[in-house]
Amino acid sequence: MTRLLERYYGRIMHKQPWLWHGYVLKSVGQTVESSGPLASVGECCEIHDQNGRVHAAEVIGFRGNHVLSMPVETVQGIRYGDMVEALGVRAEFGVGPVLIGRVLNALGLPIDDAPCPMPASSLPLEGTLRSPLERTPIRVPLATGIRSIDALLTVGRGQRVGIFGGSGVGKSTLIGMMTRNTEADITVVCLVGERGREVAEFLDGPLGVEGRARSIVVVSTSDESPLLRMRAALSATTIAEYFAGQGKNVLLVVDSLTRFAMAAREIGLAAGEPPTAKGYTPSVFASLARLVERAGHFTTGSITAFYTVLMEGDDQQDPLVDAARSLLDGHVVLSRDLAAEGWYPPIAILESISRLMPAVTTPEHREQAGFIRRLMATYARSEDLVRIGAYKSGADQDLDRALAARASTRTFLMQEASESVTFESTLQKLASLANEL
Repeated sequence: MTRLLERYYGRIMHKQPWLWHGYVLKSVGQTVESSGPLASVGECCEIHDQNGRVHAAEVIGFRGNHVLSMPVETVQGIRYGDMVEALGVRAEFGVGPVLIGRVLNALGLPIDDAPCPMPASSLPLEGTLRSPLERTPIRVPLATGIRSIDALLTVGRGQRVGIFGGSGVGKSTLIGMMTRNTEADITVVCLVGERGREVAEFLDGPLGVEGRARSIVVVSTSDESPLLRMRAALSATTIAEYFAGQGKNVLLVVDSLTRFAMAAREIGLAAGEPPTAKGYTPSVFASLARLVERAGHFTTGSITAFYTVLMEGDDQQDPLVDAARSLLDGHVVLSRDLAAEGWYPPIAILESISRLMPAVTTPEHREQAGFIRRLMATYARSEDLVRIGAYKSGADQDLDRALAARASTRTFLMQEASESVTFESTLQKLASLANEL
């Protein structure tokens, strides 16, 4: 009984003994402006409307001596003069082993028609950024079950990787393969701003029963407020931090970092921030850095994170894409041309990189992977000449070898979505391919 009440005792100890009040002056869009209460940015508050309903909200800024807050769900029903009450606490999320196998919304409430979980404790959504000295070197590879990544873009436990691609090139299928086949102890999947239709499709299709049984899924659909969309990514990261603190190796997948940034942009503009590159406010890039820095390899446990990034028009020079690339430890680029050819997963190997691959692989593995990449690069440089028939065999030995390796390399890199491979079998096939060529 004491353990069940522990989380409530903690809230009582940290809750202020008095409550400050204010009154609604106006509402513009999703923002409510009020005269008071005395509160800080990020503090939770409640808006009591004339019908007795309570609207949970969060303070997002100030305008003069007025307080700007944003309701967690909707502003519908809020009127001039309604009371705004500061709660003196910041947003938290309930965590614990009972969440495994569950599908939750950004507030921690179940959406899978199962009983509401009773987490043992709560952690702040914003988390606590660790000192750089608390991080330990990444030296152990983490198998994703995707042959092209494990062989040529090997990821280490605690690494942060971006999956860059346009719409409809297979990002959801790719992350579904990871969650089913990964060697991580726990998988946390976050769907930010997802279409409502695609949530059930992802759970039943790419994720499947096997992946869902060992995963925790946090969902925020596109029709929800920007605050909930941001909180979905923060909640998933908080869950990952809890299990990493228990010594687990956690795989965190956030789909997508772009929609998280868009939600942060909406909140920043509502708070009065000036727009900068492509309309993104300065706080967006600060929020991205804080979110990404919460993953890593620690003295107890690790969080290996994959963040999908939508490239609008397949533009790799988009400011958000560029910012994400600079924050992450590697990136996997999905090619629309390869997807059109039926090449799956459509990973553009030559445009992708894992910055920590040298630290988590053996010299033999690196040599074999480098050899395959060189053959692919040789073919890519002369592909146009080959396709129009301008190249004659024997003119370039390296290109002749690359052409001979084209079919076997394609077979090695292609993989069915339902195909499960181990890290050891991938290395064996890579060695066989390199020796054959």
